[in-house]
Amino acid sequence: MKTIHAPSPSRCQRGVYAIEFAVVFMVFFSILYAVICYGMLFAFRLGLQNAAEDGARAALQYQSSLEDRRKRAAYVATSQSDWMPQVVKPIVLAQICRVEGINQCSPITCGPSWSQRCQVEVLVQADNLGLLLPPLPSFAVPTQIAGKASMLLELR
Repeated sequence: MKTIHAPSPSRCQRGVYAIEFAVVFMVFFSILYAVICYGMLFAFRLGLQNAAEDGARAALQYQSSLEDRRKRAAYVATSQSDWMPQVVKPIVLAQICRVEGINQCSPITCGPSWSQRCQVEVLVQADNLGLLLPPLPSFAVPTQIAGKASMLLELR
């Protein structure tokens, strides 16, 4: 008569470590991927915000006209955002607007009085972020990020 022996405990555990490693690796890889993606997004967002703020500050430098101030703000914001990869080339919009009123950015005249005060608004946007990040499942990655800044202009 043949006796049946119960399998040894070490034999029953064979392959369990490989399954545990596969599960734990997927969890840690997902966390690492999310940290890298969001870290890149935050770095790009802060860079765009910095470019917009530098552009708005550049408009405070003396220029002969409001249009020259607007052009200077756009030029500085563009040059400060040149570090971005070409696939997400930023779009810069600078405009001079009245602080109060209905149609604030129509052709305006700014002056030294409180009711005629104007501000420069600089917006730096970047699109196509999906092309920049690694081609794995995206964790709710936005398609567009932007930096915006405004400064009150002093006219004398």
